[in-house]
Amino acid sequence: MIDLFDIQRLRALAQAIEAWLLRDVVNFANLAQIAAIVALFIAARFLAPRIQAGLAYLAQRLHAEPRVTWAANALSPLALPVCWLIGLWVAQIVAVGAGWPHQILVIAVSLLAAWSIIRLTSGLVRDPVWSRFIALAAWSVAALNILDLLQPTIAILDQMAINLGGLRISALTVIRGMIALGVLLWLAVSASSLLERRINLLPNLTPSVQVLFSKLLKIVLIVIAVVTALSSVGIDLTAFAVFSGAVGVGVGFGLQKVVSNLISGVILLMDRSIKPGDVISLGQTYGWIKSLGARYVSVVTRDGTEHLIPNEELITQRVENWSFSNNLLRLRALIGVAYHADVPKAMALAVEAAKEAPRVLASPEPVCLMKGFGDSSIDLELRFWINDPANGLGSARSKVLLLVWEKFRANGIEIPFSQRDLHLKSSVELPVVLRQSPAPADRR
Repeated sequence: MIDLFDIQRLRALAQAIEAWLLRDVVNFANLAQIAAIVALFIAARFLAPRIQAGLAYLAQRLHAEPRVTWAANALSPLALPVCWLIGLWVAQIVAVGAGWPHQILVIAVSLLAAWSIIRLTSGLVRDPVWSRFIALAAWSVAALNILDLLQPTIAILDQMAINLGGLRISALTVIRGMIALGVLLWLAVSASSLLERRINLLPNLTPSVQVLFSKLLKIVLIVIAVVTALSSVGIDLTAFAVFSGAVGVGVGFGLQKVVSNLISGVILLMDRSIKPGDVISLGQTYGWIKSLGARYVSVVTRDGTEHLIPNEELITQRVENWSFSNNLLRLRALIGVAYHADVPKAMALAVEAAKEAPRVLASPEPVCLMKGFGDSSIDLELRFWINDPANGLGSARSKVLLLVWEKFRANGIEIPFSQRDLHLKSSVELPVVLRQSPAPADRR
C-alpha cells in the first residue's frame, strides 16, 4: 500500500508515459498525418457542394429515369465522405511510395471506406439481410486492415482450395467472384433498364422491335457481366466446356417447352405479327396485349383478368389479330321487326341510330340488310364500323342497340317476341267420373 503511493515510483511512471507519448504519439510523423487528414477534410468540404449540385442537375435532367434519379439521390449525401476518402487514399499512396509513416492514414482510410460502403449499400440495397451482411463484411475488412491482418487472411483463404482437373478454386476465388458477379449484375440490370427506356422513346421503332432490342440488350449485358466476373478471378472459361455440354443435353430433354417458348418469343418479335396494344382473340381469350415477355405474352381481357399465354401457343395456334394492319373492325347487330311493320323505315331508323352512336365511324357508312323471314319476325342485320376495338365490342354494340330501341319505340316499330299458336284439328270426348272419398275414421 505504501509502495502504491511512492512518489518516486509515480514520478518514474509519469516520465515513462511522457516519453512514450513524445516518441510514439506526439511526434512529427503522426502530427503531419493528422494535419493532412484535417486539410483533406477541408478540401472535401469545399468540393462536396459542387458534386451535390452536379448530381441534383443530373437527377433533374433524367427525371424520367427512376433508377438514375434514385442513384443520384442516394449518392448525394456521400459526396463529402467520398471526396475525403479519395484524398486520403491518394495521400496514403504517396506516403507509401515515399517511405513515410502512414499508419494513421491507413486507419482513417479503412474506417472511412467501411462507413462509406455501409452508407452506400443502405441506400441502394433494399433487402435488410443483404444490407447487414455487407455492413458486417465491410467492418471486418476494415478491422483486419487496421491490425495488419488483411494480407495474412487473404493468404489463408487462397490456400483453402480444391483442384478440379486444371481448374483451381479457392475460398478467396469464390469470395471475389461473388462480389464481382453481384456488382456487375447490378450494373448490367441498371444499364439495361436505362437503355430500355431510351429505346422505348425512339419514334422510328415499332413496339415489337423495341421489345426485341430491349430483351436482346439485357441478355447481352448479363452474359457480359457473368463472363467478366469469371474472368476477373482468373477462371478459364474453357474449363466449362464439359459442363456446358451437359447443360445442353439437359436442355434438350428437360427444357424443351422453355426453349420452345423462348425461340417462339424471338420469332414473334422479329416477324412483328403481334405487338403491345394489339387486340387479339385466341381460343376463348379476347383482350389486348399488355406486354411481350421472353416466355409468355400478357393479354388483359375486358374484365381485368390478365392471361399469361405461352409464346408457343401464339405460333402454333390460330390467332385473330384485330389490329394487325389497321384498327378498323366491322360489327354486326341482329334486329327483328314485326311482319306488319314498315320494314324500309325500320332499316332507315337502324342506320340513323348507328350513325348517332359515338364510337361508330361515318366512313365506311353503316348499312342495314334484310336477312330473312323468321318464325316471329322479319330478321334484319345492322353492320357498322369502329376503329377502337381495344375499348371493347360489347359496349359499342350495346349503345347502338339502345339507340335502335329508342327510335323504334318513338316511331311505332314493333319488335315482336317469340310466340306459338296451338290448333286442335279434332276433338275427343273424355269420360269424367266423380267419386266421393270416404269420411275419415274417428281416431279418438
